[in-house]
Amino acid sequence: MLRKLGLGFFLAVIPLVVSRFVYLAFDFDPLRDHRAVNSPLFFIAFVVLVVVLTIALCGVFSSLLHYMLPTKRPCEVPVAAEEETENSDICSSSFSKRNRIAAGTTDSTVKSDDTTVRSFNNNSICKSGSTSEGASAMALGDSNPPDIDEDLHSRQLAVYGRETMRRLFGSSVLVSGMQGLGVEIEEIVKLINSGIYVSTSAKNLILAGVKSVTLHDEGTVELWDLSSNFVFSENDVGKNRATSSVSKLQELNNAVIVQSLTTNLTKEQLSNFQAVVFTDISLEKACEFNDYCRSQQPPIAFIKTEVRGLFGSVFCDFGPEFTVVDVDGEEPHSGIIASISNDNPALVSCVDDERLEFQDGDLVVFSEIHGMTELNDGKPRKIKNARAYSFTLEEDTTNYGMYEKGGIVTQVKQSKVLNFKSLREALSDPGDFLLSDFSKFDRPPLLHLAFQGLDKFISELGRLPVAGSEEDAQKLVSIVSEINDNTTDGKLEDINPKLLRNFAFGARAVLNPMAAMFGGIVGQEVVKACSGKFHPLFQFFYFDSVESLPSEPVDPDDFKPVNGRYDAQISVFGRKLQKKLEDAKVFVVGSGALGCEFLKNLALMGVSCGSQGKLTITDDDVIEKSNLSRQFLFRDWNIGQAKSTVAASAAASINPGFNIEALQNRVGTETENVFNDTFWENLNVVINALDNVNARLYVDQRCLYFQKPLLESGTLGAKCNTQMVIPHLTENYGASRDPPEKQAPMCTVHSFPHNIDHCLTWARSEFEGLLEKTPSEVNAYLSNPSEYTTSMRNAGDAQARDNLERVLECLDSDKCETFEDCITWARLKFEDYFASRLKQLIYTFPEDAATSTGASFWSAPKRFPHPLQFSSSDLGHLNFVLAASILRAETFGIPIPDWVKNTRKVAEAVDRVIVPDFQPKEGVKIVTDEKATSLSTASIDDAAVINDLIVKLERCRSTLPSKFRMKPIQFEKDDDTNYHMDVIAGLANMRARNYSIPEVDKLKAKFIAGRIIPAIATSTAMATGLVCLELYKVLDGGKKVEDYRNTFANLALPLFSMAEPVPPKIIKHQDMNWTVWDRWIVGDNPTLRELLEWLKAKGLNAYSISCGSCLLYNSMFPKHKERMDKKVADLGRDVAKLDIPSYRRHLDVVVACEDDDDNDIDIPQISIYFR
Repeated sequence: MLRKLGLGFFLAVIPLVVSRFVYLAFDFDPLRDHRAVNSPLFFIAFVVLVVVLTIALCGVFSSLLHYMLPTKRPCEVPVAAEEETENSDICSSSFSKRNRIAAGTTDSTVKSDDTTVRSFNNNSICKSGSTSEGASAMALGDSNPPDIDEDLHSRQLAVYGRETMRRLFGSSVLVSGMQGLGVEIEEIVKLINSGIYVSTSAKNLILAGVKSVTLHDEGTVELWDLSSNFVFSENDVGKNRATSSVSKLQELNNAVIVQSLTTNLTKEQLSNFQAVVFTDISLEKACEFNDYCRSQQPPIAFIKTEVRGLFGSVFCDFGPEFTVVDVDGEEPHSGIIASISNDNPALVSCVDDERLEFQDGDLVVFSEIHGMTELNDGKPRKIKNARAYSFTLEEDTTNYGMYEKGGIVTQVKQSKVLNFKSLREALSDPGDFLLSDFSKFDRPPLLHLAFQGLDKFISELGRLPVAGSEEDAQKLVSIVSEINDNTTDGKLEDINPKLLRNFAFGARAVLNPMAAMFGGIVGQEVVKACSGKFHPLFQFFYFDSVESLPSEPVDPDDFKPVNGRYDAQISVFGRKLQKKLEDAKVFVVGSGALGCEFLKNLALMGVSCGSQGKLTITDDDVIEKSNLSRQFLFRDWNIGQAKSTVAASAAASINPGFNIEALQNRVGTETENVFNDTFWENLNVVINALDNVNARLYVDQRCLYFQKPLLESGTLGAKCNTQMVIPHLTENYGASRDPPEKQAPMCTVHSFPHNIDHCLTWARSEFEGLLEKTPSEVNAYLSNPSEYTTSMRNAGDAQARDNLERVLECLDSDKCETFEDCITWARLKFEDYFASRLKQLIYTFPEDAATSTGASFWSAPKRFPHPLQFSSSDLGHLNFVLAASILRAETFGIPIPDWVKNTRKVAEAVDRVIVPDFQPKEGVKIVTDEKATSLSTASIDDAAVINDLIVKLERCRSTLPSKFRMKPIQFEKDDDTNYHMDVIAGLANMRARNYSIPEVDKLKAKFIAGRIIPAIATSTAMATGLVCLELYKVLDGGKKVEDYRNTFANLALPLFSMAEPVPPKIIKHQDMNWTVWDRWIVGDNPTLRELLEWLKAKGLNAYSISCGSCLLYNSMFPKHKERMDKKVADLGRDVAKLDIPSYRRHLDVVVACEDDDDNDIDIPQISIYFR
């Protein structure tokens, strides 16, 4: 404000000072000398003075007006249809300051980067709205929304897209209720930027990056809160919850304004926010607030959520008409057309390159069709009879042109309008509940009554039920029974008093795993309310995890508090299970997003916080900037530090009693001396927090071998899954695997791309070849020329020849000594990649070329290419050459001159490069076989060529300085200043132009080429909460397989699918049976003969015994009979050459057996103990 006012007054004062200077300089004063008034100089000065003063006063007035007028609501001015333009700056009534999407008639479609966004009532969509200066301008159509830090938010952008992120960044959030649930929601707000009133998911919202979060709580911190709220410490006991939370939550994201509200909340205060979330509020007050929210224009999104022990609920109301812009967040599906019939209806067939993902009723648009051009009008058309490679078009194409070739069909994302009921109405008429566990399909209606009964219990007695109090439990049962009896529709036959008893016992407790799970769900609902991205929860969701309760009955006295930080947890599970948690020995593998959430949860639960407990965490990675948006234990000052060390330190600050050891070792065969047999044998449970399948499989095999429970989880954008691997009860993680991702054939990527993924795959490959592999080959040669050339001669193949050719080019014809040389190299690379190669391809395969069967060579999915003509006035061309020149200079250690910042000078330098004319070559072989694995073709004279190349290399080396080395460049996607993505995006987009493929911006290129895994805090929080609910079961012991739950969830839909794990396959032989979990142990250091006899006693005839990859015994080899009286352990050392570490007391052998009827029998692995 001061800057705006200062500028206005400055403009007002300057003319006065200048005019006074003019009077003095020309020695006249118009007030005293009337002749001066008639002078031309005075007239000009007077006009200038009036104009400048007018501008200045307008500036001052507008600055004052900006702050005097209310800015929380942007204009809602109706716009005449004839005045509407594509880039209208007038805010549509569909969007207000709350960044909401209202219902309306869809009249036009505007394509954005992350979805197809509809405009409503012929008005443009405002990018966002808020109460701040910048956001208000944005709400009025400002074309410069807040910049998004793409390095920080890259994984989140991969889920939401820029448009959604901009809407979030313009929102303000109020969080009411700062017990465990409210704080979890708050964490996700760090990632949003919305105006929301939230009770418990503050953490998640702050991580999401909203503009501001207001925390509301009138209560004070109790010792009871320390088991569910990670921001509280014992020093906060007695202080207000909201004010105690502000400073630590602010650390999560300095871009989010975090403030507190500690007084009684009135409904009028809600008008400042886009969404409000309540975690601890009576139904009467909730109905009052909800009615107020619905009465606003646009309505304020209202969310009520509760966690009561192992029970939780969510209710959402986003207003009478809420428009979902993007229902599932998935990219629009597409297909390449092979044929279209002239029928009514028309049959559209697509190439069998990839299966179509269309569904009946989808809308699609067509493009690039040759022949039946009537379909290229961009009009959405409905389809039916969707199949894997075809569908029917509900249109008569009889009189259309005959289909010739080409064409792309693309799905059109459709918006959806939801009509929410008010809370008051939904309580009596809830509609369909969102189910999560089909084994509990009758549970939601009962919990609907239970939560109403609890509200009535509190209103009548003024308190929550006491844990272990049978009297209070019975009182709640009677209240619920009364409510049920008064229900006219949907009366329940059984209200399950046992379940209500458990509900009453834990009603006061907010358990951290439940808070984490519901914090993720509610945080995602807030994002939906502010952006219209993803389908909202409609409208009630109830959940329970009563299977987590102890298997054995708990004495009521065991629920009594002990005046400690775990009292809330004790009130649900009792002191005995709490003791098991504290003494647990846990191994957490990974310290990224999942690992941080797990450490927070485990510290709050008291896991490994006892005298006998210990938690080991390991991760060999270091903290990067992109981690900060979801790995909430890290801060910006931790960048570059070891993840596990920082996370362990942060977790210990949450609970000083946490016995945690941080390691920086990768878990694998190479670290089995660190994670040795003793380490694994002493564990109670292993928790995976990994991001790759191979590491998961290794840990799975270790847990299988040592028979340890493994709690597995993973996330992908808004999706998450959990899998419980329990010894002898469930199958192991590796028992079922996803099919491998389909890889595009090499010839497609290199010569016949038909989508941007192919172009980016090629670009990444070329980047690594030019800037990493070739310089590395050069250094390998220069470091030891004789050894390198000898290895090339010995190889003598096409690959060796190619390597030598690249090294020679780099040191001879393509050697750069000045930056101008680098520009020449880059310009010639442009010509080679995007002109010459394409001209050669067209020369080899003209547009009318045919296959051996007579079919057109360039039929779908192939796209006929078009060479590019370089132009320095095309910024795409110029930027690629510049970025490639800079990286080329880096590999040669050449300084970058300052003039590269001047586009004109760069263009002039590029235009000076002499580019030779293209001359087509005869007999060039271009690989077209989709099964080919190499583009290099062998030649009978490879050896002679290699020798000739080596001679040339030796001559070239003699001219180089003795210490000359190149600097290989390793691709780094998360640094936008290093030009890596500029080169890759340039390579991909120029190639896309060659083949008429739609180009992508640098951010989308980064997602694909960098293989970025979409990640958000909400799904991470939910996954870890679910896993920790299973951890109660694991450490309690005595559970059956039906007590455990595997989960798949998609917060975008939302979809929650829980089911009991699959049991392991049982193998039977005679009176024995075993599973993959069994391992047979043979002690006393047996001989080979003794081992065979031991198996014979079980009715098994061993015919082959192997150790590692070596065969110790085979019944068909006569010489192996000489080994019969040797110790198996000695055979392992002598024959298999095993180097058995001193800490290992056994070796493992795999035995192939058959029964007496010669049927093969799969037996468990056998461990031979020799010490």
